[in-house]
Amino acid sequence: MHGKLLLLAGLYLVQGLPYGLQSGLLPMLLRAGGLSLTRVGLAKVLYAPWLFKLVWAPLVDTRGSPRAWVVLSTAALGLLCGLLAALPPTEAGQAGLPVTVAGLLLLLNLGAAVQDVALDVLAVQLLEPAELGPGNTVQVVAYKLGSVLAGGGLLALVPTLSWPLLFLLLAATYWLAAALAWAAPALQQRPGPQASELPPHTLHLLRDLLAVSGTLWMAGFVLTYKLGEQGASSLFPLLLLDRGLSAPELGLWNAVGAVACSIAGSFLGGALLARHRQLLPLLRSVLRLRLGGLACQSALLFYLDTPGARLGPGTVLRGAALLSLCLQHFLGGLVTTATFTLMMRCSQLAPSALQGTHYSLLATLELLGKLLLGTLAGALADSLGLRFCFSLFLALSAMPILYLSLAPGTLA
Repeated sequence: MHGKLLLLAGLYLVQGLPYGLQSGLLPMLLRAGGLSLTRVGLAKVLYAPWLFKLVWAPLVDTRGSPRAWVVLSTAALGLLCGLLAALPPTEAGQAGLPVTVAGLLLLLNLGAAVQDVALDVLAVQLLEPAELGPGNTVQVVAYKLGSVLAGGGLLALVPTLSWPLLFLLLAATYWLAAALAWAAPALQQRPGPQASELPPHTLHLLRDLLAVSGTLWMAGFVLTYKLGEQGASSLFPLLLLDRGLSAPELGLWNAVGAVACSIAGSFLGGALLARHRQLLPLLRSVLRLRLGGLACQSALLFYLDTPGARLGPGTVLRGAALLSLCLQHFLGGLVTTATFTLMMRCSQLAPSALQGTHYSLLATLELLGKLLLGTLAGALADSLGLRFCFSLFLALSAMPILYLSLAPGTLA
């Protein structure tokens, strides 16, 4: 089992690099450059390829080998990083990203989304039922570690290293990962699908996916379980920036400290699942804890959203705000690991030739739910105010707790 987990960890780590680059580095640079919360939020449109994974998931699931898809997509990510190294991140007189850089970042997300489907196929095929807890812990933790290395790490290194050197380093990382994936024995042993197993590429495919036991309930859950959390995590760091925290300090706490707490939460979730804790009761408990943490963060925000409120150095309020930021990421890590384990359990109920596509469907819906509030949160805050937004986030975070009572017995 350890060999499989180590392989998945390395591949999911490099897959998290584009997300960290665009979630940790770009928002801080754009906000520091004077862009409105609305324009900063709309930069998340670069994540669009992740919403269309279901378009190419059947192709990845049934044509060629997972090894070939992983190697080619990872090598392509290295090529795109090499091209980004040759372009300046900003142009004189332009507020925001140059069109060419934005286009390459969009392609970077496309390559990472193709790689993600191939890795999902591998994970569903490689992991036994008893390995789902540790396997999904590795998946979530490695992805987050990759995002923090590219987000907080890049934000800390930008004053020291040049933009070209940073992207050349990322390119070398991708090409090394592609070479290791090509040589991995576990991938060489994976057989391709048999001709009799290939599903027809018709409109019946979606019907077949939705017919898998528990899929409709699971789709509703993954669409809604992160709405409140994602909206709050998109706005709260930007409010701290507006109230006196510097971009480097906030990058350290939001991209390094907070993600380290998220990883710790994921590890705890995996440890609890490995000890055969029942999945649905565990998920209900951590959702309640997350709701309580968000209530505390909302109380802080209500105070900070008053004229003259500042986060002075060494104050209790500053420490409480940063602690709240880290606590929510810790609880979010717990919730994510449990949810991804539940998603994979549901996908393993599908026919073998549909399992990767089924998991991609759930993962796409999960991302859609996160992007929905993450993208619109800035516009809501600009038009309706932060207090209304966080009240809405609290209500949305309570919904999944009630929804769990409707879970089908096949997922218990």
